[in-house]
Amino acid sequence: MPTSHPRADRRRTQSASPFEEQIGFCRAMRVGGRILVSGTAPIEDDGSSTPGDAGAQADRCFALIVGQIEQLGGRAEDVVRVRMFVTDIADADAVSAAHARWMKPARPTATLVAVSALYRPEWRVEIEAEAVIEAA
Repeated sequence: MPTSHPRADRRRTQSASPFEEQIGFCRAMRVGGRILVSGTAPIEDDGSSTPGDAGAQADRCFALIVGQIEQLGGRAEDVVRVRMFVTDIADADAVSAAHARWMKPARPTATLVAVSALYRPEWRVEIEAEAVIEAA
């Protein structure tokens, strides 16, 4: 098993997700001017799943994503790519509306696909994002 040696040029953040420690990943990482945000599910601060429809869950995902980007020195406007995964394509409009609420000023590249399942059965959406911070 490889040993972990964090590199000084990489900054990481964690969230309330119980899966980060269990599986061994970080919520977000900044490398130079790039910020990569892992697939973000609708998880509340206490580790429970966000209740509600796909739109409410997507809003929670975007709130978490923007918060992680801000912790690493970026803003929502710095987002350049979003990938959205839904378990029911009928939820595409609700998730797309959440994307517009959170990402419209950035107008990033975006993909929305339907998948057969996510890690927890109550999750209807999971979202990942990438941001680029321009050099000052």
